[in-house]
Amino acid sequence: MRGAESLVHTLVKGGVDHCFANPGTSEMHFVAALDVIPGVRCVLGLQENVVTGAADGFWRMTDNPAATLLHCGPGLANGLANLHNARRARSGIVNVVGDQATYHRPFDAPLTADTEGWARGVSAWVRTSVKAETVGADAAVAIQTARTYPGQIATLILPSDSSWNEGGVVGEPLPVAPPAGLDPQQVKNAARILREKKNALLLLGGRAMREEGQRLAHRIEVATGCKVMSEIYNGRFQRGRGRLPIDRVPYAGAAAREMLKSYEHIVMAGAIPPVAFFAYPDRPSFHHPENAGLYVLARPEQDVLQALQALVDELGAPEAAIPDAGPRPELPKGAISPESVAALVAALMPENTIVADESIGYGRAFGRATLSAPPHDWLPLTGGAIGCGLPLATGAAVGARSIGQGDRRVLNLQADGSALYTVQALWTQAREKLPVTTLIFANRKYASLLDEYRGVGANPGRTAIDMLDLGNPDINWVHLAAGMGVEAAKAETLDACADLMRQSFKRPGPFLIELVI
Repeated sequence: MRGAESLVHTLVKGGVDHCFANPGTSEMHFVAALDVIPGVRCVLGLQENVVTGAADGFWRMTDNPAATLLHCGPGLANGLANLHNARRARSGIVNVVGDQATYHRPFDAPLTADTEGWARGVSAWVRTSVKAETVGADAAVAIQTARTYPGQIATLILPSDSSWNEGGVVGEPLPVAPPAGLDPQQVKNAARILREKKNALLLLGGRAMREEGQRLAHRIEVATGCKVMSEIYNGRFQRGRGRLPIDRVPYAGAAAREMLKSYEHIVMAGAIPPVAFFAYPDRPSFHHPENAGLYVLARPEQDVLQALQALVDELGAPEAAIPDAGPRPELPKGAISPESVAALVAALMPENTIVADESIGYGRAFGRATLSAPPHDWLPLTGGAIGCGLPLATGAAVGARSIGQGDRRVLNLQADGSALYTVQALWTQAREKLPVTTLIFANRKYASLLDEYRGVGANPGRTAIDMLDLGNPDINWVHLAAGMGVEAAKAETLDACADLMRQSFKRPGPFLIELVI
C-alpha cells in the first residue's frame, strides 16, 4: 500500500468524507488514491483561498472536519487568509499540503518553501510525514486534532515520496479528548456575580450561540436580571423567530463603548473580552469600561453548553419562554440604503436560510433587522481577512447537503471589493449546482476603508481616494458570474432586487444579484 492510499483510508476511517482540493504535481499519488478508494467526496476549487474558506464553511454547518488538498508551500500560502478566518471561527480542518520529495528538498527546487513555518501561524498541529510507513498514523493524529473541542486546524505536510512509496499503514481513529473540564468555582462565582450585582452582563460566544445555549442563557437572564449579549464575531449564530433576540457587540468602537458603558460586571461564556478591531489614536483598545470586572464562566476551549447548564442549576433558574422578537419586517419601499436592504433580506429570506455574511460596512444594519426573520443560521467574517464570503457560502452549501439538508438556501451577503478576492468560488457553485444566492453590494469602492481612513483622523485626498475606488472601469458582476457559469442579473431598485431574490430562491442552483448602491 502506498503512503497516499494509507492516507485516504485513514481519512475515511476517521469520518473525513469531503476534500476541498486544488492539487498540483506533488499530490498526484494522493489524487490517484482518492480516485480509486471510495468514501471521500472531492470538490474542486480554482484557488486555494476558495478551498480553505469552503472547508471553514463546511465545519461551521456540520461540526465535522473536511480535508483540504493544497499544492506545496505557495499553495498553502494562497489559502492562509481563510485559514486565519477559520482559526478565529474555531473550525476544524485537516490540511494536506504536498511537498518536495525528501531527497529532492536539499536541491532547493523553485517550489521549495518553509511550509511548516507558514502553517504554524494558523494551525494547532503541524507535522511532515517523512516516511510512507508513518503517513496513516500522522493523519490519524491530524483528524484527532481537528476534532478537538471547539475545533482546530491540523496541517499534514506530505512529501511526494512519502506519498508514492510502498509501506503505508492505515491509521486507526484516535479517541478525541473531551472539552477542558469546568471549574466549579467559576460556576459559583458567576452565579454570585449575576445574582448579587447590578449592571451585570452575560457575554456569549462559541456554541453558546446555538439554540440550546440561548435558551439556557435566557433562563439565567430571567432568574438574575442580567443582560445577555454576544461577541461581535462568532463562527455560527442561530437566529430568527423562536431564538433569543440577542444584541451583538457592535463593530464600531464608539457604538460598542456606548452599548457597554453601563456594565460593571461582565461574565464571559465561551467569549473573550470585547476588544476593538483596530487601534485608533487616543482611544481605548477594549470596549468595556476600564473599571468593569471580568469573570470567566467558560473559556473557549471549555464546553460552554455544559457551563451554562451548570450555571442554570446553581441558580435554580426555571424554564423561561423565549420572548417574541416582534413582527417580521414588511417589504421596504423607497431608496436603497443599508436599513432598507436589511429589511428586504429579513422580509424575503426563506425559513432555515444559511446566511454567509461578508457585507462589511454596508451590512451593519442586518443584525437588528433580521432578529424577527424566519429561523436561520448566520455565518460571519470572523477574522477580518476579506475574501471569505463566497467560499464560506460554497462550503456551507456542501456541508448542509452532506448532512441531509440539501434543500436549505444559502444567502451570501457580499461586499463587492472583498468578493473579488475569491470570485472563483462562483465556478465551484456552478459545477456543484449549489443553492446559493449571492447578493453583491456594488458601491464600486472600498467603503469600509474610507471609514477607517477617517477613523485615524485623516481626510482622504485624490491619491487615497483613487486607491480605495473600484470604478474606472466599473466591474460588471453579471458578466463575471456568467463567465463562471452562474446565472446573474443587475438590480438598481429595491423592487427589482426583491423580484430577483424571489426568483433565485426557487432555483436549484446558484444565482447572483448585482445590487447597485
